Amino acid sequence: MGTTTPPRTLAEALRARGDESLAGLLRARPDLLNPVPNDITQLATRAGTRASVVRALEHLDRFALQTAEALAVAPDPAPYDTLLALLTGDGLDDGAGRDDAGAAITAALPTALTTLREQALVWGEDQRLHLVRTARELLAPSPQHPSPTGLGPTVAEATAGMSPGRLQEILTTAGLPGTHDPVSAVASLAGLFTDRTRMAELLDTAPVEALSVLDRLVWGPPYGELTPNPAPPVQWLRDRGLLLPVSTRTVVLPREAALHLRAGRAHRVPEPVAPELVAAAERDPQAVDRAAAGQGFMALSTVEDLLKLWNDGGPAILRAGGLSVRELKRAAVALDSPEPVAAFWIELAYAAGLLASDGETDERYAPTPASDEWLDLPAQDRWTHLATAWLAATRTAGLIGGQDSKGRALSTLGSDLDRSAAPEVRRRVLTLFASLPAGTAPDPQTLLARLRWERPVRTQGPGGQAAPGDASDLRSRIALWTVNEAELLGITGRGALSSQARALLDEGPAQAAARLAPLIPEPLDHVLLQADLTAVAPGPLERPLAEMLSVLADVESKGGATVYRFTPGSVRRALDAGQAATDLHAFLATHSRTPVPQPLSYLIDDVARRHGHLRIGAASAYVRCDDEAVLNEILADKRSAPLRLRRLAPTVLAAQADPGSLLEGLREMGYAPAAESAEGDVLITRAGARRTPPRTPPVPVPEGPPVPDATLLAAAVRAVRAGDTAARAVHKDAPDTATTGSLPRTTPAETLATVQAAAMTGSAVWIGYVNADGAASQRVIAPVKVEGGFVTAYDHTADEVRTYPLHRITGVAELADEQTN
Repeated sequence: MGTTTPPRTLAEALRARGDESLAGLLRARPDLLNPVPNDITQLATRAGTRASVVRALEHLDRFALQTAEALAVAPDPAPYDTLLALLTGDGLDDGAGRDDAGAAITAALPTALTTLREQALVWGEDQRLHLVRTARELLAPSPQHPSPTGLGPTVAEATAGMSPGRLQEILTTAGLPGTHDPVSAVASLAGLFTDRTRMAELLDTAPVEALSVLDRLVWGPPYGELTPNPAPPVQWLRDRGLLLPVSTRTVVLPREAALHLRAGRAHRVPEPVAPELVAAAERDPQAVDRAAAGQGFMALSTVEDLLKLWNDGGPAILRAGGLSVRELKRAAVALDSPEPVAAFWIELAYAAGLLASDGETDERYAPTPASDEWLDLPAQDRWTHLATAWLAATRTAGLIGGQDSKGRALSTLGSDLDRSAAPEVRRRVLTLFASLPAGTAPDPQTLLARLRWERPVRTQGPGGQAAPGDASDLRSRIALWTVNEAELLGITGRGALSSQARALLDEGPAQAAARLAPLIPEPLDHVLLQADLTAVAPGPLERPLAEMLSVLADVESKGGATVYRFTPGSVRRALDAGQAATDLHAFLATHSRTPVPQPLSYLIDDVARRHGHLRIGAASAYVRCDDEAVLNEILADKRSAPLRLRRLAPTVLAAQADPGSLLEGLREMGYAPAAESAEGDVLITRAGARRTPPRTPPVPVPEGPPVPDATLLAAAVRAVRAGDTAARAVHKDAPDTATTGSLPRTTPAETLATVQAAAMTGSAVWIGYVNADGAASQRVIAPVKVEGGFVTAYDHTADEVRTYPLHRITGVAELADEQTN
């Protein structure tokens, strides 16, 4: 094909592209690479399939999509000027700001057309623009699927089944010369609707009610239902062809008439320019960074509390998978968060690989071994780990509490929470945040408007406008969830993007951690003990101190300072963990900046004196005590009846309950028993004993095929080019075979002789090859060596040296001289 010859097909248009342009197509539409097309013709065919075109349309911005929609209702092929007129109008309505809008459309249309061409949705020169057939079918109007433009069929399409007599009646009523030729009649009627002067004269004679009917149909949908006895205004429109029958009960406003009423515009509101992102507030960037760092530290504390909550084995997994509503409520109470927020933290810990199923018969959630490694990291590295996991996760916590397509409730950690669009939307939202000056918080509504322009919802109303309400737009809901989750996680502070988050997006986790480190307070090694049996931690504590204090006391409140309360139960918990009273006194004296209050010392000594006075073991269970009076008290207490105790010896009671239930039952009665082993030693209860086997974080579910890298793109383009050369090769012996695309056929002796001759002369040949899976292909090879039933050759199709069994070669032919030079 000469360089000045216009392409006749999409395949010819693709064949005329350069390698860089083909690589751009494959990068924009990676589904075309699976598998790599054999040649350009197969690439063009695949680019025109319905699934691929739908995916390409979904990735267009609003104006590129509006351009494609305008081409779908334009003649095929359409000149550039016709397309421009459909987007700008004919200028005769003189609407406010129309000139400015027209200038913006004129400036933006070349870019939109370039996008459509690059994605192989439009091909041809500017004077002959073709929208690929599948896209035209998807965007063209029909009674079942109205066009996004709100336009109906043309006069020719709407009158295709109409009788010549009815056409003659319409022409006569409309004041047009009669004709018995249906083609001429249709052309005459269409000419009336496209003639602005004659059309204006016709509408001047229309009843006011008829004009009201046209006003309701002009911007779509263009279809209307007829009553058995149409009103006079409707009848007036039918008689003049302004409403044409689609069925016995349905009429349609023809496209030419609608375009006249719209002043030539395909869309009510073309949007050539992306909506501007408006700032809602401007704050001090340093204050934003400090607020984000503080919230990030709170996020770390919340995740640590969650891991601690499930340290000894978390809640059971539902049979259908996920976490029950009751367990979510328990976690929300423990984390002091609303249930949706608690669900977010649980999902985040799961996505970061810190929580998983233990895989046991009685399957439960528990921390993973990776959680211990995470807890040992500096605070800034723990934060970047969570933030990176959140950015890449396809699990969408905002869906929890809703229903799936079958009406089933979506539960926390359930299997139906993956949404492949989530990572791309999150990153795009943060990128838009980053496009504003530091410390600037964007207005959420303008943020949503910008996102909808960049990736409009295909379920649009007439005129290209998005359907109202956020519920129908998953991407908008994900964007709103992203704004809230980013604030919870400390990505943003006071509504603006923090500098550490900018570094995470642009430079990576290491740089983000370096930015965050100076903003995180240093852990403290002390607390302030008070006389009311509380301890105040004026800031974050060192991990060993925090872990020990969480065992010895209960957290009463959190905030800038954490308040711990000492109770008999908390002190007993520390003694159960193997601490002695002297150890607890020494610990408090070492880590308190204030003297240890006397009430706290008395509390520890009192609980320690009674701790272990009773011993619990397995009988099913037993209680033993050197003080017979204590055992007499237990037997006499009515609250011990459920334990079904009986005396075995003066100092031993046996119980029907298991040791754990017996232990808890006696504690509820006010005693402080200690469990003992079979050897009679006191058992020490240690926290954090339960971990899952090593688990990897859940793999994000990708949105379609992954974007190929530059190496794969270059190899794919070479393979397609070489395959196209093979498919279009002109060879000496069987010229008809190449044009029909079938494989060459020669006898084994002829095949062997031809490839041997090519190896000696260094020439290339054209072969048909069937691989071990039975897949047939055409290849151009340059044989190097032929021996042992194999031919080793440079394969121009794959751009590498390969070895082929001769018995799998269907035939061989020499290339024409002009192709071997």
